[in-house]
Amino acid sequence: MFQRVGNQAFKKDLNNTLAICEHLDNPYQKFKSIHVGGTNGKGSTSHIIAAVLQAHGFKVGMYTSPHYKDFRERIKINGKLISKKYIVDFVEQHKAAFGKIQPSFFEWTVGLAFDYFANQKVDIAIIEVGLGGRLDSTNVITPLLSVITNISFDHTQFLGDTLPLIAGEKAGIIKKEIPIIIGETHKETAPVFKQTAEKRNAPILFADKQLKVDRKKILPNHQIFDIKKGKNLIFKDLELNLIGEYQQNNLSTALAALLNLSPVFPSFILKKELLKSGLKDLQTRTRMMGRWQKLGEKPLIIADSGHNEGGLKLTMKQLENISYKKLHFVLGAVNDKSIDKMLSMLPKGARYYFAKANIPRGLDAKLLKKEAAAFGLNGRTYSSVRNALRAAKRAADSEDMIFIGGSTFVVAEAI
Repeated sequence: MFQRVGNQAFKKDLNNTLAICEHLDNPYQKFKSIHVGGTNGKGSTSHIIAAVLQAHGFKVGMYTSPHYKDFRERIKINGKLISKKYIVDFVEQHKAAFGKIQPSFFEWTVGLAFDYFANQKVDIAIIEVGLGGRLDSTNVITPLLSVITNISFDHTQFLGDTLPLIAGEKAGIIKKEIPIIIGETHKETAPVFKQTAEKRNAPILFADKQLKVDRKKILPNHQIFDIKKGKNLIFKDLELNLIGEYQQNNLSTALAALLNLSPVFPSFILKKELLKSGLKDLQTRTRMMGRWQKLGEKPLIIADSGHNEGGLKLTMKQLENISYKKLHFVLGAVNDKSIDKMLSMLPKGARYYFAKANIPRGLDAKLLKKEAAAFGLNGRTYSSVRNALRAAKRAADSEDMIFIGGSTFVVAEAI
């Protein structure tokens, strides 16, 4: 299981997924889909698209990863988690056949999700890429539309150690004649996407070239935006039920996808009032968690699962905009990634609470403390994330802030 043990669970081809789907009578061919890849923002972008489609009355499946508290978070329809009974019955029914295929945890889960969406007859499913793109288990689908949010350094041992190489792997989800939306334009990666799209005769659009998103106000649980297309104001006072400066980019990408969906999904016509309703009630509709999630006030407690260079850069920028007396930082990491870039970006004035997430991939808290000290980050180690958070709460004043991050798994134990 890649989520728990890392590299040795990664499989570099689609053969098992194709075998699983053939055994299940190719369920992915029985529902429409949107494929969402990229380094950061996949989850937020997927949830934004899903919330708006739900507001328009569609039955929307969503496949995302990883999960935080409950495996079933990965597979939802209109925000409702897949039932325990469906999972148990699926395993019992297909255990013998899958035993011969020997799928990974992720391959098995993709098969389950596709089977569920087909049997539940969803109108459309938002399918988030797990890792990379070209060889990801989800890449057997032929979607109505593909989306790549952005490119940054992550999983370099699998995807390559330069941005163009990583972009090449992500571009693997671009299908023949299927429109592709790219969230952010970068000089190193844009040529890769353009070349791949041209080769596959896929219409390509860069969201940040089409739309300008202006943030007007930040409320406790919402942000308010105006959206311009060229010089024209096309949406005013959109209230997004997600906090975090980085959501500006995700909103732009999701809106570009929604604005270009009707030609390939004629039953969908974007209506301004339903767009507003979907964005305003996003977390209720989709049950999204883990991104700039507020866990408490006085002291303010925020958990955010951004962990790679691109994601952390935006998260730390958001952190700089918060007023607090002292910052308490509960930090953990995984042991199969270089953490130097992450540590170099973290605030030196914070008090750190180092902890190991309760998974085999978790980095030992003492090793993390030692490496952090080289970057001027100081604090104490704790036996668990929960103990670290308890200590931070004891030490923090009402005007302080507690931030929990460094790894999805650390956040999962805190929320």
